[in-house]
Amino acid sequence: MAWVARSEDAPAQAAAPGVTMRLLIGPQQGAPFFNMRLFAVEPGASTPRHSHWWEHEVYVLSGEGVLSFPGGELPIRAGAVAFVPGGEEHAFRNTGAQPLLFLCLVPQEWLEGQRPPHQAGAQGCREG
Repeated sequence: MAWVARSEDAPAQAAAPGVTMRLLIGPQQGAPFFNMRLFAVEPGASTPRHSHWWEHEVYVLSGEGVLSFPGGELPIRAGAVAFVPGGEEHAFRNTGAQPLLFLCLVPQEWLEGQRPPHQAGAQGCREG
């Protein structure tokens, strides 16, 4: 059944110093395949540099920062979308004076066993 909730109602979990994550939609809300997560990165803070098999699909709600990856850094700000291919090391760092808020869509952990082959040639980050 469809439902609507407020993002503030999802508990904030510490993801790193100065970084919180809220699981907005996941298995507990009835989603069988994907998680929608809301990250808040405080000024000067960064998500840990990491990689995983799945891609990241990110939409920046507010603030400004950079997406760091092996090839360098790309600026992100409100309204930007970012794509990080699976297997690419990355981090998100707040370079502004306000919190950097972004939505991140990722598959649920159980899909790791269903890992698709890596696809080359994907584009990086584009600002719209």
